[in-house]
Amino acid sequence: MLKAAAYARYSSDNQREESIEAQLRAIREYCQKNDIQLVKIYTDEAKSATTDDRPGFLQMIQDSAMGLFSAVIVHKLDRFSRDRYDSAFYKRQLRKNGVRLISVLEHLDDSPESIILESVLEGMAEYYSRNLARETMKGMKETALKCKHTGGIPPLGFDVGPDKTYVINETEAEAIRLIFNMYADGHGYGAIIDTLNSKGYKTKRGNTFGKNSIHELLTNEKYIGTFVFNKASKMFNGKRNSHRLKPDDEIIRIPGGCPAIISNELWERVQARLKANKRASGAYSAKIVYLLSGRIFCGSCGGAMVGNRAKMGRNKTEYAYYGCSNRKTKRTCDMKAVNKAFIEEKVLDALYENLFADHVIDLATEMTYNHAATQNTEIPKQIATIEKQLGKVEIEIRNIVNAIAAGMFHESMKEKMDELEATKSTLRIRLEEAKLQQQTHSLSREQIRSFLARYRNIKEMPPEEQKKAVQVFVERITVYDDRIDMDILTIPSNSPSEKKNKKTASRPTGGYDETTQESGSGPLGSSLDLLVEAARAS
Repeated sequence: MLKAAAYARYSSDNQREESIEAQLRAIREYCQKNDIQLVKIYTDEAKSATTDDRPGFLQMIQDSAMGLFSAVIVHKLDRFSRDRYDSAFYKRQLRKNGVRLISVLEHLDDSPESIILESVLEGMAEYYSRNLARETMKGMKETALKCKHTGGIPPLGFDVGPDKTYVINETEAEAIRLIFNMYADGHGYGAIIDTLNSKGYKTKRGNTFGKNSIHELLTNEKYIGTFVFNKASKMFNGKRNSHRLKPDDEIIRIPGGCPAIISNELWERVQARLKANKRASGAYSAKIVYLLSGRIFCGSCGGAMVGNRAKMGRNKTEYAYYGCSNRKTKRTCDMKAVNKAFIEEKVLDALYENLFADHVIDLATEMTYNHAATQNTEIPKQIATIEKQLGKVEIEIRNIVNAIAAGMFHESMKEKMDELEATKSTLRIRLEEAKLQQQTHSLSREQIRSFLARYRNIKEMPPEEQKKAVQVFVERITVYDDRIDMDILTIPSNSPSEKKNKKTASRPTGGYDETTQESGSGPLGSSLDLLVEAARAS
């Protein structure tokens, strides 16, 4: 039987036409008619299909690499994407992972005619999206030509007046003048950020300053009184990139369109230095796979640690490392970087020793089997709880409907009804997920053992495969000054019960010669859940 995942989405411009609930209903009916087993549901609410900033969608793409399902089913192709490039890119990702895309309403196969029809449907969806964007942009340009605020948060140093024009916020303008003067005088981003922090200045959103935010301020022409609109280009993911500018004939520039905060002379000095400091791109173009991305965090401030490279020492030897993102961009943390090769080796060693080595696979198999069995007894309880919550919500909805029918209406009733309907929709999706889990067949010990045995050679696998394993079996890596805590799925050597596993190791030389302590704890329910699903799909 074909195993499939469902993906449903509605965007803010189409919330009532095809709700997530209606899409899932159609997908379930399709699965029943075509003898397809629905094993997973992914949803995104109020997300545009012209951008890949969709958590549920991206999780679905990531999970497709784990073999959890062989098909993704959508109600219509435009639920998957309205952008042809975006659609082609992610369809290719699915095909690489052995997963095909199925549309309930558009019956497509692998014939040449279907390929043409699919292209036409995708083109129509993209036309709808771009036409809507064009009409929206037309109205915004008319507003911009009057030098009025076109929406969003105004730049630091400005507020929006009653007539929608910009007025200077003197407190914030002091920070702007400080940034421009310090940069023109030769100070680096780090020194500017330190000074801003010491004086208590914040960004427009109330956050501490980072290098990216400083650069954006230094290139904003509004600070010399030039009103600018439609300057940044959109990338393929739908986000604006302030480093990629549109052609001059597409940009609206109106000198004197807003009050100036700095002088033209100061602006020119800053732009001259920015141009002089611009480095040639491509110095570090070689691709490096950072296995722990998204799983490694700073123990000092809690921020994510990100992969990077630097040249050190007299011979300018290049090192790859993980460094705290807050130290790099906001200078609000003093955590030292950790050598990439060192920490990745320790994580892979821990996974092998605690999960994939021959002498622990039996225990790992038993623990996973028991967890799956526990699920089979816990899921009915979850279903009963969700159904009880759903019943209460439906009673509240019915009471409001009856009150309105009896002539009692207040504006707050509508707000409460919208809130209850949203809760009802969420509970129904949760209920459907729980029922899908209940329908899934129980795992045999042999299935689990076979799945775990794939990773016996995890330390020799290609980096891309190692990274996939890390995403499944590692919950979190936390780096401290004196130790490294690793929350991984751990099988103690003497018992399959939960237990701490601690080791000590010395960091290598070259700036990383501290003694560290690792701590792995397990079992982790979330990792076991995904392990169970992956083993079932295998």
